[in-house]
Amino acid sequence: MGNAISRRDFVKTAGVLAAGTGTAFGDGPSPGGEGPIVLAPRSVAPVVVSSANGNKYRNGGSRTCVEEAFERIVRGEDVLDALVAGVNIVELDPEDDSVGYGGLPNADGVVQLDASCVHGPKKRAGAVAALEGLRTPSRVAKAVMELTDHHLVVGKGAQDFARQLGFEVEDDLNTERSRRMWLEWKRRIDPQHWVDPSRRSEAGRAAARAMIAEGLLDPQHVFGTINCNGVSPKGEVCGVTTTSGLAFKIPGRVGDSPILGAGLYVDGEVGAAGSTGRGEANLFSLSSFFVVECLRRGMSAKDAGIEALRRVVSRTEKRLLDERGYPRFGLRFYVVDRKGGFAGVSMYAKSVPSWMDAFDPPAKVVSFAVCTQNGPETRPCDVLLDVDPPAEA
Repeated sequence: MGNAISRRDFVKTAGVLAAGTGTAFGDGPSPGGEGPIVLAPRSVAPVVVSSANGNKYRNGGSRTCVEEAFERIVRGEDVLDALVAGVNIVELDPEDDSVGYGGLPNADGVVQLDASCVHGPKKRAGAVAALEGLRTPSRVAKAVMELTDHHLVVGKGAQDFARQLGFEVEDDLNTERSRRMWLEWKRRIDPQHWVDPSRRSEAGRAAARAMIAEGLLDPQHVFGTINCNGVSPKGEVCGVTTTSGLAFKIPGRVGDSPILGAGLYVDGEVGAAGSTGRGEANLFSLSSFFVVECLRRGMSAKDAGIEALRRVVSRTEKRLLDERGYPRFGLRFYVVDRKGGFAGVSMYAKSVPSWMDAFDPPAKVVSFAVCTQNGPETRPCDVLLDVDPPAEA
């Protein structure tokens, strides 16, 4: 990776960080006569985990989100500061249409953004929802955490809060691409101005499915988000989630991303979990909180995420199940524990069914991003349902 640190440099950096809080177990000279022996406490292998777009977009720079966050963490920066700097790369990149600038707009063509962040060691959190005009909602969520006694600020109030702090507020966050996709969606659902109101919701979903089948929309970005969680060599855990939400959503709709316990949850003594996919399904079960509680009971990161997916399936209402009894949506969790264990898990192995041949095979595999001392990687998620997903997933 660009500006990558070698394994030797990594070990040296982690050792220096650990030694900063180390304890001298002996005051006498070492056997070699070179001064006192200082033994640092055992450190954790640091890790950053995110949704797959965390190892794809660079916004013209040399590093992806997980690379940037990891390198900042091993340099000793605050873990949450590092993670926010990482997701800012994706929020600012106009090529990613699932978050920040250029995120797919709501049904009225307006980009409304949500974000949340949690600082495990400080036991603090902040979030914003339905925020307009701010390219980096994760930074505004962090300001809510740091500068207020609140956890969630929404809509115009969140925009006014950001403006008062000196954030740049823009009139429109659409890019040429996101506006083009919205206009195509409108054309398909409203060829003669308006359809029957009772059918409009289904018409909107059908239009989105058709645009996925034709390769116009990335199936993983219809419910697009980036979640990014990290652990430092000291075992400090933080997390951030940021999104433009469901593509072409009802104006004012808020999903799981800014809701603590749903789109993100962190317990600094245990671990962190966040999500992408159908926000409503995640909200209904407060799944990220559930994942962390599974970690608390001793489960591995993978098993905790899979258990949360099982719980979602068992709590899914009938109208959202296909003829096989499987959910008509996709859902993914990204999990880290305080010891550096991690996993990415998914409801299905693929984001679209096999009959949708408009995509190259790599685009069908549901994956996640991770960065360790070995560098950044994109890996396939562990899977709950090893079957062909429905078109909506």
